[in-house]
Order: sequence, then structure tokens, then C-alpha cells
Amino acid sequence: MTAHRPRYAEFFAGAGMVRAALSGGWDLAFANDIDASKCAAYGENWGTDGLIHSDIAALDADQLQQSIDLYWASSPCQDLSLAGHRTGLAGARSSTFFAWIRHIKTARDAGFAPRVLAFENVTGLLSSHGGRDFQAVVAAFADCGYRCGALEIDARHFLPQSRPRVFVIAVRDGLALPDGLTLDGAQAAFHSDRIRAAHARLPRALQQAWLWWSLPQPAKPDAALADLIDTNTFDATLRVDHDRLLSLMAPSHSARVLDAADAGGLHIGMVYKRGRPSGDGGTVQRAEVRFDGIAGCLRTPGGGSSRQTVLIIRDGQIAARLLSTREAARLMGLPDTYRLPTRFNDAYRLSGDGVAVPVVRHLDTHLFQPILRHSARVRAVA
Repeated sequence: MTAHRPRYAEFFAGAGMVRAALSGGWDLAFANDIDASKCAAYGENWGTDGLIHSDIAALDADQLQQSIDLYWASSPCQDLSLAGHRTGLAGARSSTFFAWIRHIKTARDAGFAPRVLAFENVTGLLSSHGGRDFQAVVAAFADCGYRCGALEIDARHFLPQSRPRVFVIAVRDGLALPDGLTLDGAQAAFHSDRIRAAHARLPRALQQAWLWWSLPQPAKPDAALADLIDTNTFDATLRVDHDRLLSLMAPSHSARVLDAADAGGLHIGMVYKRGRPSGDGGTVQRAEVRFDGIAGCLRTPGGGSSRQTVLIIRDGQIAARLLSTREAARLMGLPDTYRLPTRFNDAYRLSGDGVAVPVVRHLDTHLFQPILRHSARVRAVA
């Protein structure tokens, strides 16, 4: 066992979803975010001790002069996502990754390099600029003195939300790893085709330092969609005209709604509005519904189409409303005791920009803690 509770620093901390996952077994060194609304929510739930509201580039280097076991970073993904302009790591927001790397080098040079690094982002990172952006991430870790491997984990393994994300987990060069924590090749459930393709594009030197992490799949999701959606209350302020919604659906999607109404009983549909080709070279807005018990990926509320709509069909009666901010928080694994901002957009953005709590907890249980425990045992023997 480690001689002390491990300590972590959370960069791009948002409203503290990593803290929600790690608070049971870790101590916080500090958390940093530039967004005032998210920092306010963080402070409301966790207190302000250790919370630093600032641009990561302006973070005081003195903060890094301390023993910290894990650096976690969920840097902005807009420039890597389909919803953005795909400018990649060179984009104004996603380039903040390199500010984080500079902090890692500062800590390393001062003798305080953390044993583990964790970097989370959208799957677009794997293919952005023909794979060059992902190569830049792996090369940056190598330049800091770390070996790494990546996992593609969809939150739907833990929660009823389709939210695939890439998690790059790195360990300091020379750090001993326990048997069974890595594999000889891509064999685990989270070594997706996209991960394998991204690895294949890496230069040989980076491939040779690659780690194929062995991470088990959870037995089942923690909750079902029906457990997280309030079907017995209806907030009129969130109401959506369901006839208008049906008019935006292609025949195959509107047929799903009518079939559910004809079947009787309770059915929950999740609806997204998307731009689809119109056939004349333009685009047309379409509403697309799913009844598979999985919500679409939560996004930030840059516009109305980014907000999911809930269809509640009970005994043939159809009602539609926006997904509530509390339901969005539940879809990220936050408990109902978590205090949300009062403004809808602030609260919804908090969830859309966050990391799924049980995914972080799974990584902690099956990677972070075993790495730290084994490292402590090796040092004790030495």
C-alpha cells in the first residue's frame, strides 16, 4: 500500500467531476480552470481551498513545486470535435494542451514529476490532421519522460449516454508496473479500431514506447435511462412542440414515435436536431429519435440544436421537453446532491464539457491505484 493518500492536480477542472470520482481515496493538491461559472460551481460543491481560477498559461510555477502523484487534464476539445472547425491542436482552445505540457516539464525539471498523467479528449484527436495531432500528444509525453497508451472508452458502458472519449494514460519512464496491467498488443475491450489505427501511424520510436493498457469492461451500466429521466413531472418552461418536432423527422424516425404511441405503456425517446443533406446541395434540419435507452452525447449549449429533447410517450400520449439540467448531470454520473448553477445554459454546459464520473473511477480502480501501490512496494523493497 502507499504510505500516504495519493495526491492529484486537476487541470481544466471544470466543476470538479474528476474530484467527484477521486475524492474517496485521493487528496487534492490543486484544481485550475479559467471559466468563472465553472469555478463558482466547483467552489459551491467542493469549497475553494486549492481552487485556482486562472488561465492555465498564467498558473504560478510554485504550484508545481510539491509532491503530486497524478496530473489530470481534460483540455478543451472544440478544435478537435465535429462540432468545431477541426483546426486541431493548433486551434485557440485545444492548443492549451501545450501549456499543460510546459507545466509538466517545469515540475520534472524541479524534481516533482508526477508518476501518472491522464489526458482526456474527444475521439477526433485520433484522426485530426491525418493523425499528426495524436502523434504530437504522444511525442509530447515522451519528451517529458513518459511512456503512454490510449484507450477509447464510451460512457455508455457505465451510464445511459453515448459519449466515446479518448483517455491517454502515461507513466514516468522507469516506473515499475505490476504484472497484468499491460498487454503485448491490442487485445482489450477499449483498444478500438480508431486506437489501433492511430497507433499504427506513430513513428517506430513512439510505437516501441507504447503501453497497451489492460482495462476490464464493467459488468453493466450503473443506471438505466428510465432511472434518470423524470417521467412524472413536466416543467412547462422546458416544453417543446411535439408536432413541430415530428415535422422535422424523416419518415423512418416519425414512424418510431407513432409505433411507440400505438404500443401503449411508457416509452422514453431521446431526440437530437442535426443538419442533414437536403439533396439540392444544401442542408436541412432534421430531428432524429432513438428509443434504445441511450441518450446522445451531451454537448455545450451553443445553440438550440445542441440541447437534447426528451419524448415521453405514455399510453399513446406524446409530450416533448428539453432535457433538464439535473437529468444532464445524472447522465454524467453526478449525484442529485450536486449543486448546479441556476442559469440553464451554465448548468447544461457544465455537464456537456465534463468527464463522466464513473469512467474516471474505473480508471482509478484498475489503473491508477494498482500503479501507485506497486510503485510504493518497489520503492519500499529498494
